[in-house]
Amino acid sequence: MSPVTLLPFIVLIGAMFLMTRSAKKKQQAAVQMRNEMQPGTGVRTIGGMYATVKEVHDETVLLEVAPAVHAVYAKNAIGAVLTDEDYNRIVHGDEDEFEVDGHVVPDDASSLVDDDVSKIDLGKKDGPEDAETEAETTADADATADAAKADAAKADADVDSNDAEKESVEAKDAKADGESGAK
Repeated sequence: MSPVTLLPFIVLIGAMFLMTRSAKKKQQAAVQMRNEMQPGTGVRTIGGMYATVKEVHDETVLLEVAPAVHAVYAKNAIGAVLTDEDYNRIVHGDEDEFEVDGHVVPDDASSLVDDDVSKIDLGKKDGPEDAETEAETTADADATADAAKADAAKADADVDSNDAEKESVEAKDAKADGESGAK
């Protein structure tokens, strides 16, 4: 056989060797982590349950899953041994470990909106011309609002006059119907 024909097999065997070696290293690290568990340490099981180690035996571990609630687990069921800070942060919700730098993002967008429109800076330069432009804009907005109110009042008056005309026409029709019925 030629060396070119054997090259794919050599590469395949080398890849398999590297994969099994990294898997063995991970497995050895997990075994070492489980052997170093001490009573009082916080752990997470492979099922995602957080508990405190009470006793460590050869093949099993006694875990306190809740106050005065104990359960026996196989050592292989321990997924991670946690530091005290991580365990307290996750289980008890202690967030004293984190210092907030900068601004905190609000839960809703209502705090992002400013109620006073005059405080909003749209990148304009500060100066007397900006105050005049702002005053003109405010005056234009007020004039537009007044015009809209006047149009609404006029429309209401037109509706009222149309209703009065309909009522008078209906009254005449009823009178006419009554006279024709009498004849």
